[in-house]
Amino acid sequence: MLTRAQKLEWLALHAEKQRRRRENQLREYRAYPKQAEFHAAGRESRERLLMAGNQLGKTWSAGYETAMHLTGRYPDWWVGREFTKPISAWAAGVTSELTRATVQRVLCGEFNAIGTGALPREVITEKTMKRGLANAIDTLVIRWGGGGDIQATESLLGFKSYDQGREKFQGETLHWVWLDEEPDEDIYFEALTRTNATGGSLAMTFTPLKGITGVVKRFMMEKAPGTHVTRMTIDDAEHYTPEKRAEIIAGYPAHELEARTKGIPSLGSGRIWPVTDESISVEPFAIPAHWAQINGIDFGWDHPSAAVNLAWDRDADIIYVTKAYRKKEQTPVLFAASVKPWGEWVPWAWPHDGLQHDKGSGQALRDQYADQGMKMLPNKATHPPEANEKGEVVEGSGGNGVEAGVVEILDRMQTGRWKVFSHLTEWFEECRMYHREDGKIVKLDDDLLSASRYAYMMRRFAITKPAPSKPIEYKRKRLA
Repeated sequence: MLTRAQKLEWLALHAEKQRRRRENQLREYRAYPKQAEFHAAGRESRERLLMAGNQLGKTWSAGYETAMHLTGRYPDWWVGREFTKPISAWAAGVTSELTRATVQRVLCGEFNAIGTGALPREVITEKTMKRGLANAIDTLVIRWGGGGDIQATESLLGFKSYDQGREKFQGETLHWVWLDEEPDEDIYFEALTRTNATGGSLAMTFTPLKGITGVVKRFMMEKAPGTHVTRMTIDDAEHYTPEKRAEIIAGYPAHELEARTKGIPSLGSGRIWPVTDESISVEPFAIPAHWAQINGIDFGWDHPSAAVNLAWDRDADIIYVTKAYRKKEQTPVLFAASVKPWGEWVPWAWPHDGLQHDKGSGQALRDQYADQGMKMLPNKATHPPEANEKGEVVEGSGGNGVEAGVVEILDRMQTGRWKVFSHLTEWFEECRMYHREDGKIVKLDDDLLSASRYAYMMRRFAITKPAPSKPIEYKRKRLA
C-alpha cells in the first residue's frame, strides 16, 4: 500500500513523463512504409513529391522530416538525406491561414502549446510573429545539434504562403523547402531556385485535385532528372481500420474519389479510360499454349520506345497485357535485345512511322528492328477491314484511327475483356494519366498504351506458340 506522499510522487513523475513525451514528439515518430519510401528518396533525389489522398499522413511525414533537418536529430532507422550542419529553410502553404492551420500546427503544435508538434519545445529558442494574422508565426530560430547543448548553433525556419505571390519567394538562399499543397509553376520554380547554391532539397506534399498541371507533369510525365514521386493511397494509411476506409471512400463524389483516396490526379471527364486499377488488374500467370499472342511496338527516341505483349484467350475473348518494356534513347540493337526473350516467334505490330527512313542508313525503322530478329509484320497496324453483305471489303474501312481503338479497348475494360498483369506498374501509370484537353487526346507519356493499341488493332495476326519440331529418327539398316 502506497503512502499519500508516495502516491503524490508517483503522480508527479507520471505527469513529468507525459510532459516530456508531449514536448518531444519527434522522438516518437515512426513512418508508414510509403512515408519511409518518400523519406529514403531524399538521399538521391533533390525534388520529391508525396502525392496522396486526404488525411493519409502526407503533411505529417514532411513536417517531421523538416523537423529532423532543422534540429539535426535523425532516428536510428533513417536512411534519407541528412544535413550535417544548421540549415535555413522555408515551409509554405496555400494561404497564411492554411499555413497556420496545417504546416505550423504540425511543426509547432497548437498555438497555446508551442513545442508539442514535430519540433521539440526545448529547441525553439526564438519566434517572430506575422503582422495582421493572430497566432501566425513568421520565423523560428531552432537549436541545432541536440537539446541542452549550449555550444550548438542554430537553424532558421520561415513560414510562407503562395498567396504572397512569386516575388515573396525570391532572394533567399536555402537548404530546404517544404511546400504543402500544390503551388503554381512560377512559385514552385522560384522556391526550387532558392536551393540551387546550397545543393539543397525541396519536398512537396499534396492531393492532386487540380488535375494535370505543370507541376504534376514535371513529376509524372516529364520525370525531370532529380525528381521522385511517391504515391500514397488510403490503403497505405495504417491509422484507418478497413471499416473506416470503406466509410471514407463511400463519402466522396465519384469524380474526386481517386484523387482523394489514391493520390491519382483528378482528370474528371478528361480521363480517357475511367476505370480503376483493380477492375482490370490480374495476378500474373503462365500463358496457356493454345492462347494466341502478339506484340506491339511504339518507336521513340526523345520519348521512350515501348513494347507490350498481348495474350488472347479466344474462347472467352479476353485479352491480357502480360509484358511491358519502356526505355528512352535505345537503338534497335539494344531494344531488341531486351524484348527478344519474350519469344522470337511472336509477331510484332508497328505504327505508320515504321516506314520512315533513317537519315544515316536510309533504312526504314521497321527493317532495322527486323534485322535484329524481331518478327515484324509486313504492314503497318490497321483496324480489321469491314465487309459488306456480299463479303466485299468496304472501301475506306480498316484505317489506323486512334479513337476507334481507344473506344474498343475501353469497352473491353468495362466488360471484363481487357486485363493487365498487376506487376506492370508503368502501364498502369500511363493509363491513369491518359486524358483529353479540349476534347483531344493528349499524346504525351502514352508509349505503352500506343504499343498496346497497335497490337490490339492487329490481333487478327496473333498466333499460338509453335510446337517444338521433333528430330528425325533414322533407323539403322540391318545388314544381311
